[in-house]
Amino acid sequence: MISFLIFISVFLFMECITWLTHKYIMHGFMWYFHADHHQPKYEHVFERNDIFFVIFATPSITLFYFGVQGGFNYLFFIACGITLYGFCYFLIHDVLIHQRFKWFKNTKNKYLIGLRKAHKMHHKHLGKEKGECFGMLFVPFKYYKM
Repeated sequence: MISFLIFISVFLFMECITWLTHKYIMHGFMWYFHADHHQPKYEHVFERNDIFFVIFATPSITLFYFGVQGGFNYLFFIACGITLYGFCYFLIHDVLIHQRFKWFKNTKNKYLIGLRKAHKMHHKHLGKEKGECFGMLFVPFKYYKM
């Protein structure tokens, strides 16, 4: 039971980490890597922004490694929570919102439509200043009503 609570808590906490990282790191001192993501058209299959997948996967991989040493310990379940969040982030951000893969083109789900609207509001700003909606899975309710 404690393992499941760790897993779920980490998954939910990752939204806070994502918001803070997106606002203060990606739109801050690492803007160089994130800037191409805010341009209307991508020149290549990969963006500089994709480096964040590697950066964010590294702690999870490390926690998996140490989490299986001598049996499964709490680090393993922290890694599971981070990994599930990363997978959901990929599905929402890269597949649903930016359509890098054409899997969910015509959804009628209000939650998913709200996520897309909130992210569009985030991308209306082409620079690193004046951003909004830095989270991914939890967005203000006003975007579900628009």
